[in-house]
Amino acid sequence: MTKNSPRSAAAGSHSIAAAAQSVGVSVQTVRLYELRGLVTPSRTSGGTRRYHAKDLIRLQKISELIDRGVNLAGIGIILELEAENVALRKKLVARTHRRGVE
Repeated sequence: MTKNSPRSAAAGSHSIAAAAQSVGVSVQTVRLYELRGLVTPSRTSGGTRRYHAKDLIRLQKISELIDRGVNLAGIGIILELEAENVALRKKLVARTHRRGVE
């Protein structure tokens, strides 16, 4: 995310144009990522997409993987595995913490 990214009135949220610009891709590319289930922005009551910091980080990660030659299907698998890894690590920490308390 660049320091000069346009911001919306809602704190910490960005339009699709600002999100696309922040990672150096087109608006159509961001829409494609959403269509493929790689990013899921929040929506206003009127249906406008709003991108938050976590979405921008995810868009940047997708862009980096594309630059490394990974296709969209592969990116989906990588992102799923990373999320699963994070969940398993949290579970392990919680289990370790419970054992330490006993």
